[in-house]
Amino acid sequence: MQEKSSSFSIKNWSQDDQPREKLLYKGKAALSDAELVAILIGSGNRQESAVDLCKRILASTDNNLSALGKLSIKQLTEFKGIGEAKAITIIAALELGRRRRGEEALEKKKITSSSSVFELMQPVIGELQHEEFWIIYLNNSNKVIRKNQLSKGGITGTLVDVRLVLKNALEVGAVGLILAHNHPSGGLKPSEADKQITNKLKTAAQSLDIKVLDHLIITEKAYFSFADESLL
Repeated sequence: MQEKSSSFSIKNWSQDDQPREKLLYKGKAALSDAELVAILIGSGNRQESAVDLCKRILASTDNNLSALGKLSIKQLTEFKGIGEAKAITIIAALELGRRRRGEEALEKKKITSSSSVFELMQPVIGELQHEEFWIIYLNNSNKVIRKNQLSKGGITGTLVDVRLVLKNALEVGAVGLILAHNHPSGGLKPSEADKQITNKLKTAAQSLDIKVLDHLIITEKAYFSFADESLL
C-alpha cells in the first residue's frame, strides 16, 4: 500500500519553512545543514517533514557532516523515509563537497607550513579506512606542481619506488618533495617504517639536488610533522 506523503512534501509547507524557497530568497548561507540535506531528499515520512528527518539523521552523527559522509547506503536507509535513491543522493552530494574542497586547496596552494600541507591532504586521505602514501611535488616557490599516490595499503619500505618518485620529480621540474600518509587508527606516532621511508627518499633525492621538506602523518583531525619535530 502506497504511503500518502503529500502533506509532508516541501511544497505544502509555509514559505518560511521551505528550504528551496529559503535558499532562493535568502541565500544558501541562511540554511541549516538539515535544511540543505532536506533539499536533496525532497520529502520526509508520514510522521516527519524532510527537515525533521534530516535533523534526526544529523543528530545520529553528532551533527557532523564529515561523519554523515561516512554512512553507508545501508545505514542511511535504516531511517524511515530514506530509500536507496535518497541515500545515494546524500552520499553523492557529500562526496562532491569533499572533492571540491580538495581541488580548491590544490588550485591556490602554496606550501608555507605543515598546516598548509594538512589542509591540502586531509580531504584526500584523512578519512580513509586504509593507508595511502602520497608525494607532493613543489617548484622553487614552494607551490604545488603535482601530488601523486605512491602506494595503497600497508606502509613498508618495499612499497616505495624511489625511481618512480624521482622520475616524476624530474619530469615536472620539482625541487622539493613532501611525503604524506594517513593513519586510519588515529595514532600520530611515526613507526620505524615511516622513519626508514623518509630517510630513504631523503638520501635518494639529495643526489639530484631535490629536498625532502617534510613528511606528514595525517588523521581525520590532526597531523604529525617530521619537520616540526626536527626529524628531518
